[in-house]
Amino acid sequence: MKGTDSALAAFRNGFTCSAAVFSAFSRDLGLDEETARKIACGFGAGISRTGNICGAVSGAILVIGLRYGKGTPGDENATERTRALTRKFMEEFSARQGSVNCTAILGYNLNDPVEYQKARESGLFTTKCFECVRDAAGILEDIL
Repeated sequence: MKGTDSALAAFRNGFTCSAAVFSAFSRDLGLDEETARKIACGFGAGISRTGNICGAVSGAILVIGLRYGKGTPGDENATERTRALTRKFMEEFSARQGSVNCTAILGYNLNDPVEYQKARESGLFTTKCFECVRDAAGILEDIL
């Protein structure tokens, strides 16, 4: 299953946006999906409903790090490549979604229980968040 299809299937099955994106690419990078979902779980909903970076973006950055990140001392080329690809990813995602920040994308501060409930009732988690997962996975497919 292609990364985007796998990410969307995981998101539809109730995994956080971050876990859906990260786990969709993890197996090809040597990490089982269950472990990947656990690692990325807390990043969903703007880092656990704190209104910060979109979970789909966080999941994608984890993928970039798993693929290209520095794993041994002195490998500065890996750090620079990871940073360059992360910036490229964030620029493309922001161009599509208007931001990489969850609150800005959704128009609601998920840290506020009243706003969280309004966002839930509006259907954003199944519409806009779905788009974010799709875009994050698609961009990853293009840049990896």
